[in-house]
Amino acid sequence: MAMLLRKVWESVSTRSTSSNSTSTSLSTVNSMDRFDQMMMYIQTASTGEFDRIPLDIFIQILKILGPKESAKLTSVCKSWKFIVSDNRLWIYFLQNQHEPWDSTFFAETHLRSGPLRTFPNSVPELSFMSIYGQRAQVPGAIIIDGGSGYCKFGWSKYSAPSGRSATFLEFGNIESPMYSRLRHFFSTIYTRMQVKTSTQPIIVSIPICHYDDTESDKAARTQLKDAIHSALFDMNVPAVCAVNQAVLALFAARKVSGIVVNIGFNQTSIVPILHGKVMHQVGVEAVGIGALKLTGFLKEQMQQKNIYFGSLYTVRTLKENLCYVALDYEAELSKDTSASFQIASEGCFTLSEERFKTGEILFQPRIARVRAMGLQNAVALCMEHCQDAELMVDDSWYKTVVLAGGSACLPGLAERLEKEVCGLLPPCMSNGIRVLPPPYGVDSAWYGAKLIGNLSTFPTSWCVMKKQFRHRSRHKFMW
Repeated sequence: MAMLLRKVWESVSTRSTSSNSTSTSLSTVNSMDRFDQMMMYIQTASTGEFDRIPLDIFIQILKILGPKESAKLTSVCKSWKFIVSDNRLWIYFLQNQHEPWDSTFFAETHLRSGPLRTFPNSVPELSFMSIYGQRAQVPGAIIIDGGSGYCKFGWSKYSAPSGRSATFLEFGNIESPMYSRLRHFFSTIYTRMQVKTSTQPIIVSIPICHYDDTESDKAARTQLKDAIHSALFDMNVPAVCAVNQAVLALFAARKVSGIVVNIGFNQTSIVPILHGKVMHQVGVEAVGIGALKLTGFLKEQMQQKNIYFGSLYTVRTLKENLCYVALDYEAELSKDTSASFQIASEGCFTLSEERFKTGEILFQPRIARVRAMGLQNAVALCMEHCQDAELMVDDSWYKTVVLAGGSACLPGLAERLEKEVCGLLPPCMSNGIRVLPPPYGVDSAWYGAKLIGNLSTFPTSWCVMKKQFRHRSRHKFMW
């Protein structure tokens, strides 16, 4: 490698003989493809002894050198700079990082401008060499995904959340003690992570609450946002990014528009999102069945069959490992669906029809003696509202449904929901509907925040600074 670099630097001596030919202006070929530009430029320029090497081999040499050494070659001459800055080379380097390339590409093409910008309809022309360098310098962010049941926290540079705990704060209750309870909550998380509050920006996921487009709900959402910002800035956090939990789950699925079905701790929310913004004016549907009800119903079934268990944690573990959603409930009743699971210190548990009856209450709440709308009806209703609102000429924006939440990970749920919703809607609406399972399981919202925290433009494009918050007019900073 040392010899290769030496030859590269020796090629500088040949620049004087080709200085006239390298004066070809790139502006004359702006309308051409990047590859065509490169070929034209190479034909009129010189890279010294490397002129004899075919371009594809040339690129392979740069790949072997790696990003740091390749970047140094841009200072050799204009010819080298032009070749080294080829997007294909830097896409290759980005593809070999820890984050999946498709997620990185989505984030840099759709999220880099921040939440207060218009999301592009087409992919902008980007320099991935610059993006690579900027991403390497991004400080990252502390991420706290606090739901109504469990909280996930960690650093955006980590591959997964570094810690989890039961959420001991009810975000949705907007009262006078909210500030002090929020501050206690955030202080506890920072203590567990063993980091100083002043070192890095923070990304906070906001649980879905206060659904309606009424003035009282708007005021409640604003009050919650202000309390979060005040608590964190008073703790000397340098920058705050607060984003709706459903929006983050949608980002994790590499989408900016669609419907998120979030199965929370106490209830399920159906959230329409357009260009990264919750469409409260369309209407957020709510179903009074959540993860706790699913676990409770499985507990009832086990008690009816005299299956002994030590705690509700045991029941939840069985739900997560044995339960699923049947594509055809009536047909499943006639099958032998027995399966067993071993739990340490508890023994082996065997379940049969309880495995699919538990998830069935999402579609038929009456089975669990719950008076509520079935999940498929709530999603279909939300889609009808989206179409009636006529927010876009193309109505396909709401036809992608992304599941979120721990209980949304039940096998078969996405397929069953897609089948049921398509059966309820007319063909003109049902055509093209896709229901996607949680892209990162229970941690989908956390991963959505991770995409933001590792952006090449973070924290400038997404965060609110303390001075901005203190002196702002009545401006919405969180979506």
